[in-house]
Amino acid sequence: MTHATTSTAVCPLWRRLIALLYDMVAILAIVMVVGLLCQLATQGQLITGGAQVHIAWWYQPLQALVVAAYFLVSWRRGGQTLGMRPWRIRLIARNGSLLTLKQAWLRLLVAALPLLLLLLAPRFGLRVAGWTVVAAWIVWFGVALFDPRRRSIPDLAAGTEIRRD
Repeated sequence: MTHATTSTAVCPLWRRLIALLYDMVAILAIVMVVGLLCQLATQGQLITGGAQVHIAWWYQPLQALVVAAYFLVSWRRGGQTLGMRPWRIRLIARNGSLLTLKQAWLRLLVAALPLLLLLLAPRFGLRVAGWTVVAAWIVWFGVALFDPRRRSIPDLAAGTEIRRD
């Protein structure tokens, strides 16, 4: 039995957003543990202070990789993150199967694209850059309000959809 036969109801946007909030708590915990391990491994020299704060060049890419792995592994193993489980929603490919690795990566990269707007911070300030990212994500996920199958921009790009179990 494929997930298409068990997951037939479209998932409303509000359910997806609440599941994402749950995931943010899990991600915060994961990021904190990785940060602690990195601090221990560098004997407290990961972040150095003084006139200007300096963070090891490899720390932020490592955190991004860990967060990406959380989503990729979750989506590939059953189509659910920790936040999606209590809300009984599942990410599936358009044909009802689990995501391919290519689909999972594409969905993740498209969902993260608005983060590139943080590069505006040196020119316009962190507040403007941060709100620009928020506005972009509102558009990215707001598309689901108008799509009959409630797909967001990342879903449309990757050929996926979120269904209720």
